[in-house]
Amino acid sequence: MASSTALISDTEAWKDLKGHVEDIKKTHLRDLMSDANRCQSMMMEFDGLLLDYSRQRATVETMDKLLNLAKAAQLTEKISRMFNGEHINSTENRSVLHVALRAPKDAVIKADGKNVVPEVWNVLDKIKEFSEKIRSGSWVGATGKPLKDVIAIGIGGSFLGPLFVHTALQTDPEALESAKGRQLRFLANIDPVDVARNINGLNPETTLVVVVSKTFTTAETMLNARTLRDWITAALGASAVAKHMVAVSTNLALVEKFGIDPNNAFAFWDWVGGRYSVCSAVGVLPLSLQYGFSVVEKFLKGASSIDQHFQSTPFEKNIPVLLGLLSVWNVSFLGYPARAILPYSQALEKFAPHIQQVSMESNGKGVSIDGLPLPFETGEIDFGEPGTNGQHSFYQLIHQGRVIPCDFIGIVKSQQPVYLKGEVVSNHDELMSNFFAQPDALAYGKTPEQLQKENVSENLIPHKTFSGNRPSLSLLLPELTAYNVGQLLAIYEHRVAVQGFVWGINSFDQWGVELGKVLATQVRKQLHSSRTQGTALEGFNYSTTTLLKRYLETSSEPQM
Repeated sequence: MASSTALISDTEAWKDLKGHVEDIKKTHLRDLMSDANRCQSMMMEFDGLLLDYSRQRATVETMDKLLNLAKAAQLTEKISRMFNGEHINSTENRSVLHVALRAPKDAVIKADGKNVVPEVWNVLDKIKEFSEKIRSGSWVGATGKPLKDVIAIGIGGSFLGPLFVHTALQTDPEALESAKGRQLRFLANIDPVDVARNINGLNPETTLVVVVSKTFTTAETMLNARTLRDWITAALGASAVAKHMVAVSTNLALVEKFGIDPNNAFAFWDWVGGRYSVCSAVGVLPLSLQYGFSVVEKFLKGASSIDQHFQSTPFEKNIPVLLGLLSVWNVSFLGYPARAILPYSQALEKFAPHIQQVSMESNGKGVSIDGLPLPFETGEIDFGEPGTNGQHSFYQLIHQGRVIPCDFIGIVKSQQPVYLKGEVVSNHDELMSNFFAQPDALAYGKTPEQLQKENVSENLIPHKTFSGNRPSLSLLLPELTAYNVGQLLAIYEHRVAVQGFVWGINSFDQWGVELGKVLATQVRKQLHSSRTQGTALEGFNYSTTTLLKRYLETSSEPQM
């Protein structure tokens, strides 16, 4: 076994794959796709999902070599250590247990020797009880009106994940029915425009604000919380705050000081990373207020189903493991730095922005978990848009420009089907025709010979030639219910973890977000003293000084 301080790139398995790249360069997906046995071996089914990765630039031999790499990286042990609550986030000395957030009531998952599942369910039961009070109208606001509108304040992991799930459920028939007469909005950005948009058309009398901040000190979130506290207080008086604001936080002292009743604070734990916190009170509370706890519980069950699959399934049939290994292959061996996430479902329009954070904040690292500089690139640039919108935006580059491996996500049964009389196919079939066609267009391309046969004029042939050999994979979901949304989330969370485990990095810290915050503190002090005392700009480089000077001269901020 490789010692934990050795880099994965020093192992024989890594070097073997490096050599194997030359074999793959001699292949084309046109030929690989004609091997039915190969294609059949690259399809996996689990719990209603179908993964087809036959359009990856990989052979059966490639997959064997990637499984050897997993062995060299001690992937089995690393997954076990995560589920056993060991402190695998070593730089922050924490367990990584988002799987406990959706574990069945009778499961045993330990952190520091203590089963955390009962604590998780205490909070879930509390959310269920509280959300039912709000939804039934038995808890009312300061003027006796039911609270039908919710604004959740949070940023990063406290916002992107819950927003993705909310957007996915908005058009699900069951969730839609449960949400009748209710609104859920998310306030994230410190930009006052975001506040204006969120409160536009809302009445403080019928609004409940959920403040999501683990420490209750996050600068953006707390400023937005104070802004909305002012909005409520101006309309209803200071005593209304306890009726109209609740918290998701572990800092009960600061919650109380803010004016929120600590009994209305919903806990989560330091073994939950922000970007992995959707299944904690961070997501479950606002989503339960909107859709009812029973709908959200189905979402948790879908995620839990994938957790169990990830923990117990042999790697050659394990969906998150296969996806993670293929991403490592694409990034570190084939040299593709990006990945496009292309859900053929408008309900998944906020999926790519969430996975952007899960992936890029987790795996955008330059050193190993032991602090050694890495001689290879990790992480990928994640981006995406729902199909077919993306086709009219950036697919040009994907087809004829840079090679960008694509994840195509399709849904068999639409949430909102439309069948128009006289149309050849239903609206959903029209959408899905593109889902099936695009991966083949990328894989096969179009040759000059084919164009000549079609009598395309000579001068246009180079422009209309498609090289093909562009990798993708397809994930087909039976429908898009709360359960399926949970499955999809967990697949991507674990895929990202697999990549990090293989690369030998810490996917669960995020020191890269700190430096900019520290520098912003210096700017904040300068803005305050310049505006209140007319203090000259000092301590900044020429460029920043020039920009600040222009900002101060022309901005019409009121004097403090």
